[in-house]
Amino acid sequence: MTVTETSATALHDDAVRTLEGWRTADAGQDRLRRDYLAHLAGHPDGLFRACLPAHITASALVVDPASGRVLLTLHPKVGIWLQMGGHCEPGDPDLAAAALREATEESGIPDLTLLTADGAPTPVMLDRHQVRCTGKDRPENTHLDVQYVALARPGAEALISEESLDLRWFGYDSLPELTDDSVRALVARARELTR
Repeated sequence: MTVTETSATALHDDAVRTLEGWRTADAGQDRLRRDYLAHLAGHPDGLFRACLPAHITASALVVDPASGRVLLTLHPKVGIWLQMGGHCEPGDPDLAAAALREATEESGIPDLTLLTADGAPTPVMLDRHQVRCTGKDRPENTHLDVQYVALARPGAEALISEESLDLRWFGYDSLPELTDDSVRALVARARELTR
C-alpha cells in the first residue's frame, strides 16, 4: 500500500468514526448521517472528487462570536454566498482537518479553531446538495457535506483568495439575500452553539 493509499484509508476510517460518533436529536440530520455512512461503506474512495455520483465534502462556517458575525464567500461556480469548504484531499489527516484547511485557505485567517465537543472537533450539521464540481458541461453530482464551525478571534480580518468572487463578514441577523436555506440553518446552529 502506498503512502497516498494509507492516508486515504486513514481519512476514510476517520470519517466513519466521526459520523458514527456524531449524535443529533434531529431526525432529518440522523437520516443524513446514516446515508453518509452507507455511502462510505460502499465506497472506499467516497471522500474524493473522483467518486461519482456522490462524495463527502468538508466545510466550516467561520464565526466571530464576540462580534456576532459570520464570514461568507461568494462562490464563483454557484453564484451565492456560502460557508468555506470543499473537497477532501489525500493528505488530509481527518475530516475536521479538511474542513479547517478549507476554511483557512478560503478565509485567509491563519489561527482559526474548530468548535469542539468533549475536547474534539465535531460536526454541527450535514447537508446534501447537487453541484457540478466536475465542470459546467458535466452532469450534476452530489456533495455530502459535513459542516463544522470555525472560530475566529475577535476582530479577525479576512483575506480573499482566488477561490472567491468576494468575501465578507455579515451579522447573524443580516445575511445576504443571495444565500440559501442551508447556510441560514448553519448560521442559526452556529449562533446557538457559540452563545
